[in-house]
Amino acid sequence: MSEDLTAADVAAQEAELVLPSLSEDDALDLGALLVARARERALPVAIEVRRAGRVLFRAALPGTSPDNDSWLERKARVVERYGRSTLQVRLSYEERGTTFEAATGLPLSEYAAHGGGFPLSVVGTGVVGFVGVSGLPQREDHAFLVEVLRDYLG
Repeated sequence: MSEDLTAADVAAQEAELVLPSLSEDDALDLGALLVARARERALPVAIEVRRAGRVLFRAALPGTSPDNDSWLERKARVVERYGRSTLQVRLSYEERGTTFEAATGLPLSEYAAHGGGFPLSVVGTGVVGFVGVSGLPQREDHAFLVEVLRDYLG
């Protein structure tokens, strides 16, 4: 993933990666694809898919810890609050010369504007859920999600 990614670049990814639906079966299919790709690469990640705050899929691969669960929860809060990816939120503040933490005052123990949380939008509806990955450096978490979402949408 390019270090030169901007908030606008990530917003364009969000606009591109819109699902036709997000049923329980869809969440399981997306989660299974994320797990399969992570296992192919032996990635130490935890994965979660939510719709309307309800966890529909969760997996923890070898090399993860309870800390990854905490990161997923904190990333989900950012996506659910802002309706944007965690990396897009982070970059939007950095591009204004500040940080998420300084600008919002939200507790780091509850919110993580670090790459790896992505809004799940449905055509004609908007943001309805969250997909997250935790375990890699934040830009790699984000890049992995974008790659797999693109493949999922085929």
